[in-house]
Amino acid sequence: MELDKIWEILDETARLQKENAREITRVSKQIGDIGNKFGSFTEGMAFPSMERMLRRRFGMTHVATNFEVVKDGDEMELDVLAYANEDVNTAIIVEVKSHLRERDVEQVLKMMEKFPRFFPEHRGKKLHGILAGVQVPTDVQRYALRQGLMVARIADELFDLKVPEGFQPKDFQAGQ
Repeated sequence: MELDKIWEILDETARLQKENAREITRVSKQIGDIGNKFGSFTEGMAFPSMERMLRRRFGMTHVATNFEVVKDGDEMELDVLAYANEDVNTAIIVEVKSHLRERDVEQVLKMMEKFPRFFPEHRGKKLHGILAGVQVPTDVQRYALRQGLMVARIADELFDLKVPEGFQPKDFQAGQ
């Protein structure tokens, strides 16, 4: 009789563990969905201001959001791709984050490396990168600037480019 009770307790424990695992999976998905919605909200909030800045300050004639390209089974997603031909002859990638981290700088640098393969039609143009965020820690801003990336902050639905006077962004396609 004692052994039957032990098996009953073990079965109930196993059932509860499975139920907990399902609940943890459900809550994790909800948290991920909230994070994705906040990211989309940040991008949506920032886009009108970013578009104005890209057109006015940099002379961009084409500005597109949520740009995705698939090539040879590999894909590249860009929050914003802006470019202008003729005299301006420049492409700019913008990555928007709610909270900028060092890994975001690394991510944009990888995008800059991959860009010529995914966008051969922009070869010969200058290529610049902008990291934009709601929260931009000073150390991350400095790191991005040292890598030749521009940094922008989003506040009150407006972008404010945070680069030192005389800063020259890196041309990531120079020499390619």
